Amino acid sequence: MACPTSTYRLQFRNGMTFERAMALVPYLKKLGISQLYASPIFTATSGSTHGYDVTDANEIDPSLGGREGFDAMSAALKQAGLGLILDIVPNHMAASLENPWWRSIVEWGKDSLYARHFDVNWTRPLTLPFLGDHFDALLDDLSIRLDAEAGCLSLAYFDSHYPLHPNSYAAVLDGIDLPLARDIAELAGRADAHAPDAFHADLRRLVDAAGPADASAFASALENLSGDADWLRKIHGLQPWRLTSWRTAADDLSYRRFFEITGLAGLRVEDDAVFDDAHRTVLDLVRDGTVDGLRIDHVDGLADPKAYLQHLREKIGPDTYLIVEKILGHEETIPADWPIEGTTGYEFIDELTDVMIDNAGLKALNHAYDRLRGRPTHIVSEVRDAKGLMFDVNFAGEVSTLLRLAHEIAAAQGTDAIEPAAMREALREILLAFPVYRTYGTAEGLTEVNATLMDRVMEQVREAGRANAPALAFIEAVIRGDVADNVSQQATTFRMRMQQLSGPLTAKSIEDTLFFRINPLLALNEVGSEPHPRDHDLKAFHAAMQARLLAQPAGLSASSTHDTKRGEDARARLLALTEAPEVFAEAVNRWRGLNAAAIRSLPDGAVPEPATEWMLYQALAGVWPPELSPTDAEGMSALMERFLTFVEKALREAKLHTSWNDPNDAYEKAVADYVRALFANRIFLSDFVAAMQPFWWAGAVNGITQTLIKLAAPGIPDIYQGSETLDLSLVDPDNRRVPDFDRLAKQLDATTHLPVSDDDWLNGAVKQQVIARALRLRQAKPALFSRGSYTPLTAKGKRAHNVVSFARKQGEDAVLLIAPRLVLAAFAHHPSPAALEGWDETALALEPGLAGRRYRDLFSGRMVEAGDTLSVAEALAGQHFTLLVAET
Repeated sequence: MACPTSTYRLQFRNGMTFERAMALVPYLKKLGISQLYASPIFTATSGSTHGYDVTDANEIDPSLGGREGFDAMSAALKQAGLGLILDIVPNHMAASLENPWWRSIVEWGKDSLYARHFDVNWTRPLTLPFLGDHFDALLDDLSIRLDAEAGCLSLAYFDSHYPLHPNSYAAVLDGIDLPLARDIAELAGRADAHAPDAFHADLRRLVDAAGPADASAFASALENLSGDADWLRKIHGLQPWRLTSWRTAADDLSYRRFFEITGLAGLRVEDDAVFDDAHRTVLDLVRDGTVDGLRIDHVDGLADPKAYLQHLREKIGPDTYLIVEKILGHEETIPADWPIEGTTGYEFIDELTDVMIDNAGLKALNHAYDRLRGRPTHIVSEVRDAKGLMFDVNFAGEVSTLLRLAHEIAAAQGTDAIEPAAMREALREILLAFPVYRTYGTAEGLTEVNATLMDRVMEQVREAGRANAPALAFIEAVIRGDVADNVSQQATTFRMRMQQLSGPLTAKSIEDTLFFRINPLLALNEVGSEPHPRDHDLKAFHAAMQARLLAQPAGLSASSTHDTKRGEDARARLLALTEAPEVFAEAVNRWRGLNAAAIRSLPDGAVPEPATEWMLYQALAGVWPPELSPTDAEGMSALMERFLTFVEKALREAKLHTSWNDPNDAYEKAVADYVRALFANRIFLSDFVAAMQPFWWAGAVNGITQTLIKLAAPGIPDIYQGSETLDLSLVDPDNRRVPDFDRLAKQLDATTHLPVSDDDWLNGAVKQQVIARALRLRQAKPALFSRGSYTPLTAKGKRAHNVVSFARKQGEDAVLLIAPRLVLAAFAHHPSPAALEGWDETALALEPGLAGRRYRDLFSGRMVEAGDTLSVAEALAGQHFTLLVAET
């Protein structure tokens, strides 16, 4: 297998093309990258900023350079010895008329060649929730038109032209006494849904043959008819689809969507024909050696992830690197029978926090936050409220589908009547109690692991006593497959649908709602993190790394991604707040006073609320560029605009006072005005920068420590674009900006030795050099890092609590990591990494195989002699971190 030694995630679009990526190859090579890890490259909707809204799964996007550009980039990678991993999207495609498959099902309905490609309920018309209001309210904006370019008649709504089913053309053309109308009606009468291209081509020929004058007369006749509201309703009613308001999507949708996004429709890749159609080009790229790895987006959205992955593995063979985007719950592991190398590494982000959090300080920070809010945070209740909102509102349509299925099963097997309210409440309680994203039941029922999980869920729900017992027992039986034979298929459908719902419901509840509501420490509000409090310590970290070595030694280890809530170095800064919670809490109170004049009074109270102020100050502490002076007008303006975009998203995702579906303009304006006032208040800004400076230094050290861990711990280090230097980005779209690669390349060339100056800690040069050197070591010793044992090294002495250390060993090869942690106190009066001292009374115990050996410092080249113990002071020798490589 072409297993990477490292990956570099590159976000295509937003200016990043294949040509630009090709120019980066020398830089990536010098950085030590083994595989370029590309965001989706197949054709997506016009103007797409991410590529997950695919419109053609088999065409490489012309906007990126098309197949020619892709081939040139691939050749450049091959020539440099770099591999290529593609991010593919099997769960969904764009529900857009730009998508030929989707357009086909709009035009031909269930007769379309692609009717079974999408997860559509064809017992009813296809819902198209893309109107700004309900249909009757927009009649003046709707009209029937001849779309000569597409070769069809359509219902036009501004720039969107929804093709009419040819079997409705007779009703449209009835009464239009023109030769072109008669010709089109005759053509439509023999239209074949299995030959749509021929139909469209024939209609275009008819229009061309008629000439401009006849075509214009025909268009005018259609326009005149469109002024008749009843006629428009009639034609609309004859279609295999219904145009509806976007506001009704959550309640009334005929197709499975990706999360809450109605513009992304679920694919049925569990069907072999759909699988083949959706993977044709990517499989060709794997087979011809162009691509040597795949990343599967949102694997939990699929009906049967295991079956999909087995099918894919059969197609790509055993030597293709395969990872999945999968959020693992606390103590959840990847199913052992999935034929993959691992996940994309979200869980690793959470595991890193165990190294950098002061437990007592975290508790104090939580208490300070609660005092400011004026009430304690009951996280169990907060989780329940967020999940309940998703169940009741955001996923109401998906819930209705499940409940309809449940009642059909109950009726078919003669189950005693269960009231709809009781059935709904039982389903609600089960989904709200789910501790992980989903189970993986199939037609055969639940796996043993999932059955045990369901036991725990049902016990919890029963103990809570909120649900009707017979309804609860019935739904449990359906989930487990304990139903009559005549409804077993329906029970399987219910199980699959519920599993496909529980993941999005949990994700939107936690990541995209709760983590924007409760903000004592923003660094913990991250993708892959758990909302429930837990202890953070080195023991937990080492246990997680040892488990990682066993479960997914070739899985990715991420610290930043295109989906993380903030950059890795912003988190590293904020984690330092747990070392001095009282300093931050006192500062927030002081800053609130300095900015009190910016508070606005609205009917619902003062805005922003104290908890929102806390969030704003903490987020600003994370994103503030270290080189930025409050007197830099241009720099301050640029930061403020980025910050305001973040604030709008944070407020709407919280869904407390405003939301994407129902924006509260007055509230949002009041908070935005407060932010602008912060940026204009020189007294506050001076105080803010002075108070946060020690945390920024501590954060810089934390950033190096977490980077070293990622480079040396079990797993494949994934470098997100630009995060090889200081990454202080905010949530998307901020974290998807194209980095200044010219600056990065020059910086890598200019910095040739370590240690470097204090400034280099804050500008990212230290981090970039650490990455480059460690990645080259990984390339030189791949077995050591892919299969080597993981041994925690225990420190003794004065500063034992300030060091994290472990060893990797494979045969005679060994490497020791020694890095600082919890170092804020060192910067209280001496804001410089030079303040890190006092290691002479601290030592590490070495076990046989590690003891009695000579080691070379990877960064300075000096030699270190180790006995049964290793002095941390001798190992560091004035540096603040090291990777010691055993001489063999």
